[in-house]
Amino acid sequence: MTQQPSIGRGYSAALAAFGIWGLFPLYLIGLRHVSAEQITAHRIVWSCLFCLAWLAVAGELDRLREAVTRKGVFLRLVASAFFITVNWLGFAWAVNHGHVLEVSLAYFIGPLLNILLGILVLSERLNRFQWIAVAFAAAGVAHLTFIAGHAPWIALMVGSSFAFYGLIRKTVSIDALPGLAIETILLTPFAAAYLLWCHLEGIGVLGHTGLWVDVLLLLGGVVTSVPLVLFSFGARQVPYSTIGVLQFIAPSLQLVCGLVVFGEKLEAARATGFVLIWIGLAVYVANALWQARLRGVTASQ
Repeated sequence: MTQQPSIGRGYSAALAAFGIWGLFPLYLIGLRHVSAEQITAHRIVWSCLFCLAWLAVAGELDRLREAVTRKGVFLRLVASAFFITVNWLGFAWAVNHGHVLEVSLAYFIGPLLNILLGILVLSERLNRFQWIAVAFAAAGVAHLTFIAGHAPWIALMVGSSFAFYGLIRKTVSIDALPGLAIETILLTPFAAAYLLWCHLEGIGVLGHTGLWVDVLLLLGGVVTSVPLVLFSFGARQVPYSTIGVLQFIAPSLQLVCGLVVFGEKLEAARATGFVLIWIGLAVYVANALWQARLRGVTASQ
């Protein structure tokens, strides 16, 4: 009886996470003159402190030791920490170098990888309408890749790193917040050492480029941790193939940001690819709503 409410909360958490990530380029506007390496390092350090403070307030710090002593958990979190770092670096570099539309392609490729991993690794099955939705989305991504005229290396790096991160977080036996805390604890020594080096070399930005930049860097812990916790919770409750389709929300919002805020141009040929993807998303969502209605009718009988 508790499974359906849990799935409902999983959908809500995943949707909220993808919404936040879709608007994340707006957060980076004030940091466009900060290197991707420093942005990522600050995100790691402040996320670590934020997660530890959250666990301390909740009286759950002891869950960290219990989690890492569980068989297989620590090594998987080492791997997930690596993949999320690659994702953060690639995303920040792309936005700061005017490649918002290309990085949005990364999050169009990533969902297809999520769906593929869900089918091949987790043995999930799609119905006929879900396959149709995936076919539209795949056609759109293939079209965008073709008209780019070159291999979309940034998109592939950012998209695949997050797909593998999500797969690990779905299968590892640990709750969302303790898992993120351990990941950032693993990464913080390297990030803090890099920030210290930047300070000694006179290229550190914290405290040297204005109050607004300092505030944005400190807020990096919140804007990084909250959507990751929401995503990790949602990924454990919802089929990973479904997570893959819902993930198209984030790049769609990033596309809007690139066009409206960053002033990038969307050619007609590229627009065709996005339309195909949105058709696939609409088909998938319509099917999900129909299936939910059928389950509701069945439950009421």
